[in-house]
Amino acid sequence: MEHINECIAALRAAAPDIDILKDEPMRRHTTFAIGGPADLFIQPKTRRELAGALSVLRERGIPFLLLGNGSNMLVADAGIRGAVVCTTELDEVRIGEDGYTLTAEAGALLGRVARRAQRAGLTGVEFAGGIPGSVGGAVFMNAGAYDGQMAGVVEQTEYLDEAGELHTLTGEEHGFAYRGSVFRAHPDWTVVRSTLRLQPGDPAAILDKMNDFAQRRRDKQPLNFPSAGSTFKRPEGYFAGRLIEDAGLKGVSVGAAQVSEKHAGFLINRGGATCDDMLRLIELVQQRVREQFGVQLECEVRIIR
Repeated sequence: MEHINECIAALRAAAPDIDILKDEPMRRHTTFAIGGPADLFIQPKTRRELAGALSVLRERGIPFLLLGNGSNMLVADAGIRGAVVCTTELDEVRIGEDGYTLTAEAGALLGRVARRAQRAGLTGVEFAGGIPGSVGGAVFMNAGAYDGQMAGVVEQTEYLDEAGELHTLTGEEHGFAYRGSVFRAHPDWTVVRSTLRLQPGDPAAILDKMNDFAQRRRDKQPLNFPSAGSTFKRPEGYFAGRLIEDAGLKGVSVGAAQVSEKHAGFLINRGGATCDDMLRLIELVQQRVREQFGVQLECEVRIIR
């Protein structure tokens, strides 16, 4: 990226304490453990720093990627030209004064949100306890598991628009759909924080439910290998993992990328997999399933290249 030092100087002028790294490997920041270096890796610690950083990048015409926990993306081996703005330091979680709402900043991990709700005796977000993502990404893609999804609990979201102005969405304005929201249609919008409307419950019963979900994950999912969770969206009338298994693809590899032998819906990095390995495996799976069952699998994972 041209004039990288001038850009860093402008960022520090806008936010003197902001963390900035050059040529940071993205494999360190994605659950796939795949991805080449980003020209700039920026970690704001406050909403003011976030707004300042985005303003500088936009004024200078520098492309940027917003990143939470990196749990649903596959980054190119060549890395990312421009900047990555990582929100993981923006992680405040608090219970509302009414006792029934929980507000969390974009970088707060979903597991932490679920645990905070449990301790407060609030039920409704147990499904998210094992999703390795952050609130911003979860709202962006309407993350869900075990018959729960963000659409069922998100009441309000504050976001910065493309001009850096702060706005608030409520209720149906989120435009939630299967693995989507209004934010997919507006990639220039940046989630700042969301408020969840929950219900009172027994902390012990809530914990039992979370522990049950966690055990089911351990039993069925390849948690000991880097992955992005379910690689493909659920096709209408089918289960992606079942189609992949029935196509005889369990355990099939391209380089160090493999269809999990434990759960065929997960493509995993067995160690040292490249983005190219994973892309070729994705294409192979899609081709075989299309040929055998006439179903086109759509990637749930965001591919950044």
